[in-house]
Amino acid sequence: MTIEEIARTDVVTVDQEATLTEIAHVMRDERVGSVVVVDARGTVAGMLTDRDLVVSGLAEGRNPDECIANHILSTNVFSVKPDDDVASVARRMRDEGVRRVPVMRGHDLVGIVTLDDLLVHLADELDCLVSVVKSEFPDR
Repeated sequence: MTIEEIARTDVVTVDQEATLTEIAHVMRDERVGSVVVVDARGTVAGMLTDRDLVVSGLAEGRNPDECIANHILSTNVFSVKPDDDVASVARRMRDEGVRRVPVMRGHDLVGIVTLDDLLVHLADELDCLVSVVKSEFPDR
């Protein structure tokens, strides 16, 4: 199975000039824990999480109405391609210690895959296996 089959296509983005207050409002309104930060051309510049807002923003004493995304965003973000295998993406996320990964087709952002997406996929796969076992052994 490819990552494109489970990735979300409704990626929440913010401009790299957005203030921390604006980003917090976007996260609240969109009910997300991270945003992809893009530059004026729409090119991915990095990612910001709710944890980044707290640890790199507020805890460092930055004014959330003056500090912008570009000052605290994570730039060491890796991306995956839509046709990447789900298992290999999960392994890479584990190895890199990340919970969210942009899905890119060339330079275009086409989706995002999260740890939650992988867990839902795994639960669905396990449910299929349970159904097979139950059909073979109905008394279980």
